[in-house]
Amino acid sequence: MTNQTFEQLKKTYESGRTRPLAWRRAQLNALRRLVTENRDAFVSSAMADLGKPAAETVLMELNLVAGEAQFVRNRLSLWTARHPKAMHWMLQPAAGWTIAEPKGVVLIISPWNYPVLLALEPMADALAAGNAVCLKPSELSPNTSKLLAELVPQYLDSEAVRVVEGGPKETGELLKCPFNHIFYTGGGHVGKIVMRAAAEHLTPVTLELGGKSPCFVDRTADINVAARRIAWGKFTNAGQTCVAPDYVLATPDVAEALAERIAVAITEFYGEDPKASPDFGRIINDRHFERLCKLLPVGTVPPEEPSSPLVQVASAVGAAMDMVGRRFNAVTTGRGGAGEMAGSANNAAKPTAGSNMAAADDGATASAAVEPSEIHKVPGVFDLAGRIVCGGKVDRAARYIAPTVLYGTSPDAPVMKEEIFGPILPILVVEDAESAIRFINKRSRPLAAYVFSRDHEVRLTFERQTSSGALGYSLPLGHLLSSRLPFSGVGASGIGTYHGKAGFLTFSHVKTVVTKPQFPDTLRLVYPPFNEAKAKLFDIIAKFS
Repeated sequence: MTNQTFEQLKKTYESGRTRPLAWRRAQLNALRRLVTENRDAFVSSAMADLGKPAAETVLMELNLVAGEAQFVRNRLSLWTARHPKAMHWMLQPAAGWTIAEPKGVVLIISPWNYPVLLALEPMADALAAGNAVCLKPSELSPNTSKLLAELVPQYLDSEAVRVVEGGPKETGELLKCPFNHIFYTGGGHVGKIVMRAAAEHLTPVTLELGGKSPCFVDRTADINVAARRIAWGKFTNAGQTCVAPDYVLATPDVAEALAERIAVAITEFYGEDPKASPDFGRIINDRHFERLCKLLPVGTVPPEEPSSPLVQVASAVGAAMDMVGRRFNAVTTGRGGAGEMAGSANNAAKPTAGSNMAAADDGATASAAVEPSEIHKVPGVFDLAGRIVCGGKVDRAARYIAPTVLYGTSPDAPVMKEEIFGPILPILVVEDAESAIRFINKRSRPLAAYVFSRDHEVRLTFERQTSSGALGYSLPLGHLLSSRLPFSGVGASGIGTYHGKAGFLTFSHVKTVVTKPQFPDTLRLVYPPFNEAKAKLFDIIAKFS
């Protein structure tokens, strides 16, 4: 079935059907109608899959897709035109230019956390470039996947755009096909699988992955504004956003006050009981719920009811020993500990094509050792995960984890050893900006980094001395929302860019074209045989080149 889909798309592309600008504009107009005319259906599917609030689905997904489609549509004439380039004077008379042509048949593999945005936004860029498109939505958001499979053929050219539903089996079959480009959003583990499969056909790839995006705060920041913006960036979509602040590095003079102020912001956003708030989402499935529970301080989450009294006793003893061990480690590691970072827990779990959990490059995170002077040990905090400032409440049946702030987290804590991708925010106390930069640079390069500081030198130092997919000053998630800004990772957080013109170019081959009139044939001067006169001419040319 997947091979038949590819062959049909290839046939359509080779017919030239997708190349005319009129076809591209018609598809982009249809894509806008798809999301605007089916708003309620998408809101319902996102609610069923993720418990995602309606406002988040509209603002963070549907509106962004519609905006991207309109943005690229309005600029097609400019982007697809010839762009003249100067030719070397030795070749004159001559002319040169570049022109963007479609790559061909492209595969888009989208994740579950933003199941509409991360499926249809890259599709808008691919259609603008004139490609035939195969979309593979995540099986972990089944309601949205089914809705996309129903709506796409109703609005878009069904011979040039196809949706393939399914799980890892179907994804694996698609990866065997010789697509002309593969665009994958998800975790690093599956990203490596995608890249290996693409290598079989020398297929170019775009990998939008993830990582632990840091957030630095110092005393010069407006603590109230910083707290609200960090809370918004972190707890939108219940923390299941690839560019959400993963952890906070705060200086000693502001760290505890910041933690308390973020707790206040959470109450302002979601009320005294976030579980009852219509604006706070849920965790995607039981596997990710249980993974997140293990990142909280020991004893925070009651274990599932054991099946027998003997198991109950064993569980209680095990939990007690774990708590004692973690408190002992917290005491003996002093001011921060220098233990090695373990690999992402997501790598140990069974990978799925739609997962958006990012794993670090092999060995990149494992080699990170923390200098004792970089992270402060907070007195009175005995669990490596830190002290719970707010949250910590869970409901297994509802897959609910309250927005949780941890203060005084150790770099050796489990919550610091993998991308969190959930509503848990650890705050580490760091000596200063330079210590924070050293801490960040000893880890895999993140998808984003955020700085809340009004000190110009601090901001400039972060810009020059750290590497991340994007850098935001006092603004989390901002680059995600603009079609004018390229979105990308770097290193373990991704390869390639999209959004706006960057996305158009990702799905295009920029071809160079040159021309020279046949008369006069000035190239006769460089044709063999090479006699003494020509040698002198070459010497003269070299002097002026």
